[in-house]
Amino acid sequence: MSKEPQGKELNWKTRVGGQVDGKPVVRGYPLDDLVGRVSFAEAIFLILKGELPSEREKKMMEAMLVACIDNGIGPPSVVAARTVFSGGNPLNAAVGAGVLTLGDSHGGAIEQCARIYQENFPADVVDIRAHAKAVVEEFDKKKKRLPGYGHKLYKRDPRTLRLLELAKEYGYMGRFVEFAVAVQDELEAKSGKNLPLNVDGMIAAVISEMGLSWKNGKGLFIIGRIPGLVAHVVEEWEREKPFRRLEEGTYAYDGTPVRPVPGTR
Repeated sequence: MSKEPQGKELNWKTRVGGQVDGKPVVRGYPLDDLVGRVSFAEAIFLILKGELPSEREKKMMEAMLVACIDNGIGPPSVVAARTVFSGGNPLNAAVGAGVLTLGDSHGGAIEQCARIYQENFPADVVDIRAHAKAVVEEFDKKKKRLPGYGHKLYKRDPRTLRLLELAKEYGYMGRFVEFAVAVQDELEAKSGKNLPLNVDGMIAAVISEMGLSWKNGKGLFIIGRIPGLVAHVVEEWEREKPFRRLEEGTYAYDGTPVRPVPGTR
């Protein structure tokens, strides 16, 4: 049993993990018993949800993390990480800068989208397509964009298509995934534009199927993307010279024309 400190007021309590009888414990399981017996994806599921995953939960979690691992050198998080390293900062600072770049417009759509799914989709909804249409119309009236849809590069996000295949294989084609696809169809029908369910929206639907709170959404993306950020920073370290800067001709000053300071002429 864990021992509470004597004579001290307990200001910090956690159910995540701690020291029990001199050993580290995670969600009730001795950490040394988990080592070598569960995969990293299983450990992530355990620490986020509090229970070890089933076989299908493990496989789906692994697939989602792999889908998040990298999307090239172009995203803001990678540009930030490599730029900060090129300024002479250590790897942890550079990776941290990349993580801090992740926000509502980059990586944050999982959280936003999962919240919409979980808070705007009552359990008693029978006609999922009709409900999807109502949600799309509600957001349109408010002039608000639905997160988790559309992509700058893909007409159909290949990561989403693969996760859909696996969702069917592992039994995750439930009400949330069906709703996510229905929203895509309604968005495209209403706008006449290509607005595919992207990987963020798909992951949001799957974690909702798993019973994970939307509050884990952004964190899950961060967990999946950090290895990619580390790889980019190490590549910057090994391949590039320090102090990267924009090349002449790729930027321009378009401010006020040069003018004299009062009293100088």
